[in-house]
Amino acid sequence: YFPVSILQNGVKLTNEPPHGIKSNLMRTYNDFSQEKLDSCTTTPEAWRILLFSLSFFPSIVQERRQFGPLGWTIIYEFNDSDLETSMNMLKIMLESQSEIPWDAITYVTGEINYGGRVTDYWDRRCLMNILAIYCNESALEDDYKFSSSGKYYIPADGKITDYKDFIMNLPDYEEPEVFGMHNNACLLYTSDAADDLLCVDLGGRRIIK
Repeated sequence: YFPVSILQNGVKLTNEPPHGIKSNLMRTYNDFSQEKLDSCTTTPEAWRILLFSLSFFPSIVQERRQFGPLGWTIIYEFNDSDLETSMNMLKIMLESQSEIPWDAITYVTGEINYGGRVTDYWDRRCLMNILAIYCNESALEDDYKFSSSGKYYIPADGKITDYKDFIMNLPDYEEPEVFGMHNNACLLYTSDAADDLLCVDLGGRRIIK
């Protein structure tokens, strides 16, 4: 046990995920190396494609929290270990089977790795439907898009620097459509953000409104 005086005078540091899809993806790929992208020898191109898809997926589920109850009924704390475990399982499945086991990848990633944190039925159903966008056979096609706007897609197969360059050119501001939501969904988020910026909470009472 630590002495109480140390705990009272200590400074607590937290490492929270960055804000935005672009920043989340760049953080993930900054931790990757060329060796990681080349580590699957059985289906190297499919591995790199699905690696990008699985890296995009947690950015979506994290950022949906900004929409409050429209994004998730309950706020969940997804973390890096969920993605790391999903990537490890993806590699094992690709190397151990002659064909890509889509159902197994989807189940392990959605129902176990990420879904294990989700307690609400409708949230779990939403999570699995989101995952289906990023983990399916069509993702291996060249013209596959993640959203109707066509701004978000899997880049052409290349080196780690090519993926980072692609991520740097992604929009700085995400439209609600990439999260599968209506444009009006951002009204709640912008309203809450403005309220937090302009209002001061003192003793549980808003003194500016």
